[in-house]
Amino acid sequence: MIKRIFDLSKLIRRGKVLIMYGPRQVGKTTLIKSYLDTTTLKYRYDTGDNAELSKELAKCTYDSTDNHVEHYELIVIDEAQKIPNIGTALKLMVDRYPNKFFIATGSSSFDLANKTGESLTGRKRLLTLYPISQLELKKEYAPSELHTNLKKYLIYGTYPEVISLKTDSEKEEVLKLIANSYLLKDILEFDRIKNSEKIYNLLKLLAFQVGSEVSANELSRQLGIDTKTVFYYLDLLEKSFVIFSLSGFSRNLRKEVTKTSKYYFYDNGIRNAVISAFNRLTDRNDIGQLWENFIMIERMKRNNYMGFGTNYYFWRTYEQQEIDLVEENSGKLFGYEFKWNDKKVKPPKLWLETYSEASFNLVNRDNYLDFIA
Repeated sequence: MIKRIFDLSKLIRRGKVLIMYGPRQVGKTTLIKSYLDTTTLKYRYDTGDNAELSKELAKCTYDSTDNHVEHYELIVIDEAQKIPNIGTALKLMVDRYPNKFFIATGSSSFDLANKTGESLTGRKRLLTLYPISQLELKKEYAPSELHTNLKKYLIYGTYPEVISLKTDSEKEEVLKLIANSYLLKDILEFDRIKNSEKIYNLLKLLAFQVGSEVSANELSRQLGIDTKTVFYYLDLLEKSFVIFSLSGFSRNLRKEVTKTSKYYFYDNGIRNAVISAFNRLTDRNDIGQLWENFIMIERMKRNNYMGFGTNYYFWRTYEQQEIDLVEENSGKLFGYEFKWNDKKVKPPKLWLETYSEASFNLVNRDNYLDFIA
């Protein structure tokens, strides 16, 4: 088993709830259970799928809290977002038992965040677990092995089960299962969502436009739904860890584009499963999109796991000068261009003129591991 970045024994704190978010099937439960196999704490593990438990904890009474917590040192609730009033229930547990440890997991950030937000102010720590990162793989494999497997990662992504499988057909089968059965589960369980076909068609359109600016009006026209609904679906897809967006960076120059966004997938394999495109790189015309999506998410994983607080943007002018990624941290700007081919790239002239203190670097197959791992 590939060792994950988080060591839960070092992250839990007495009187705090450790909340772990992340897409479905990325290994949250596996990580929890591997930790429980080694801990000396007396623990209780439950899941929000347990209807009886859910009903009892939702009462948020002293009796229901005491009955659940009293005889244990560590309380773990997997899929916690399925329990009504879970934020209030966890607050009661922490307040009544400040010397005990608590862990909750959820695959849906919009649900769990809403239910634990104000209730657990000052009483929680948030972690996000992604599909396996190159940062984690680099601790298991030599750089040469990662280079050798790069084409596999670009096509099949890095979900734990997918990485563990030997054949391409097995990988494709699992990715299709995740995309069709798990990917939208949280969203479709959400009360206001009735039309799964529209959301899936939206995802297909986004998959073809990875790395390009997306027009909500155009999406609205192609899907036959109003623009407001498009934005609503995009927001839910982001909050449920399917896609993430970048907005345009600007210091209010008229020449800079700021009103559109670009969308990327949290995993290349999922992106390819949505459009049923698992053919070899030599037979594809979207290698630039795959490379950009891969580098973008791996960079975000790396920064998140290493605790680097960073704002992410793209940069483009109406004269078509552009930079794939602009990072802003500690008051400094860092520009990066991603190229699958090894050709040299000059920084855009307006970028240098406008942001003279900013840097600009090319990320290609020669140096990408230094950038993401």
